[in-house]
Amino acid sequence: MPRVALVTYDPHPEPSKDADLPVLVAALREAGADAQAVVWDDDGVDWAGYDLAVIRSTWDYTWRAAEFVAWAERCGKVTRLANPTQVVRWNTDKRYLGELAEAGVPVVPTRFLAPGDPADLPGDHEYVVKPTSGAGARYAARYTPEQHDSAVRHLERMHAEGLTAMVQPYMRAIDAGGERSLQFFGGRLLHASRKRAVLAPGTAFDAAKVAHPGLEPWTPTPAERAVAELALAAVPDAPELLYARVDLVDGEDGQPRVMELELVEPNLFLFLHPESVGPVVEAVLAAAQR
Repeated sequence: MPRVALVTYDPHPEPSKDADLPVLVAALREAGADAQAVVWDDDGVDWAGYDLAVIRSTWDYTWRAAEFVAWAERCGKVTRLANPTQVVRWNTDKRYLGELAEAGVPVVPTRFLAPGDPADLPGDHEYVVKPTSGAGARYAARYTPEQHDSAVRHLERMHAEGLTAMVQPYMRAIDAGGERSLQFFGGRLLHASRKRAVLAPGTAFDAAKVAHPGLEPWTPTPAERAVAELALAAVPDAPELLYARVDLVDGEDGQPRVMELELVEPNLFLFLHPESVGPVVEAVLAAAQR
């Protein structure tokens, strides 16, 4: 009987926001695995006791990225970690977008401003400022050139906390076409979904935001699949990925561009795609029994 840890976080005192977690635990147990939901920073966990640790919903890691990567390195030394440690290390910092662009992957144009860099912000178009380590639109906001002073204060706040900022043009096509997420699991396309734009004009960077507004099933176009597969092929060292989510938006030319390549803890949205539970369980069991 394979022992599988589905790695999550402790949102105490609130209940977990991972609606997929109990479904996956139950489905894996029904399929013959000893599956458990395990908190990543619980010092009492013996990771060597598992055949496979699958990172699922460690949704507090962006506040503690260095600590999380250190945990992944320790865990990966004593058991099989999915996704692998080197992928976690690379993907927790969104400066990977620059590497994808260099590899020829169409991505949202991105500049990076580290602490100490001048506030070089656009003066002729709307733009987005957000941290290179973030999730759920944390510390993200959109600005017009007239809101320069507010954007500078945003940058100063992030730099004071040691965060590197990303500056991207606001992709106006998202207001009509939304953001599409293509989910891959076990090396094949699992399903896709679409959501509306997250960042509303005038919303403060430190305000709470709805991470997945208007989420709905989506049938990806051939162009979307091609860009997603190109992005996955560009991951360094061509590692074996158990899961991946590629978030896409349309550029000014109407062609899809990578907004984010999520290889650490993407929400699978199984509540929206219950038919995908079976393939996920099969892929997890196959990985655990290797």
